[in-house]
Amino acid sequence: MADTALRLPPLGLRHGGSAAARVTPAAPATRLSLRAGPEALDALSAAFGLTLPTRPKGSALANGRHALWLGPDEWLLIDENEADLMAVAAGASALHSATDISHRNTAILVSGPAAAGAIASACPLDLGNAIFPVGAAARTVLGKIEIVLFRSGEEDYRVECWRSFAPYAFGLLSEGAEDAGL
Repeated sequence: MADTALRLPPLGLRHGGSAAARVTPAAPATRLSLRAGPEALDALSAAFGLTLPTRPKGSALANGRHALWLGPDEWLLIDENEADLMAVAAGASALHSATDISHRNTAILVSGPAAAGAIASACPLDLGNAIFPVGAAARTVLGKIEIVLFRSGEEDYRVECWRSFAPYAFGLLSEGAEDAGL
């Protein structure tokens, strides 16, 4: 497991946005890129303590652990309690591929009544309630970078990106939040 306590957070104590859309760095978390075929889903779901979603934009949540569907055989697992997801994966009795990406990724939280507008300022994904409801997750782009976007609440979004792109993403989202607050 990657020890996230040993690294400085990529965004420090930054904050941005407006009263209508707040932009803040997410707390440290462990992350796992998981690949597996359909025959492994039951065993992996049991090991991780949640049912791995099998539909586009699907997600699952249990005890601070998220599973986001990224493709027919691909998930991003995020544990906000910083559990050792690699150890959990190693104990699963199913054929799969698991890679700890805790040091590669970080997250930015965007919340407030204008959060969708702040994200939409640099992301082409339709964030309307009918298309991207609470619980939806998708791999998309923000400006010129790839992100995984997760809608965690009615006015709350989690933007997962590579650490090296975090200042760029934070700047785009902050500027979008300022504009959305006008």
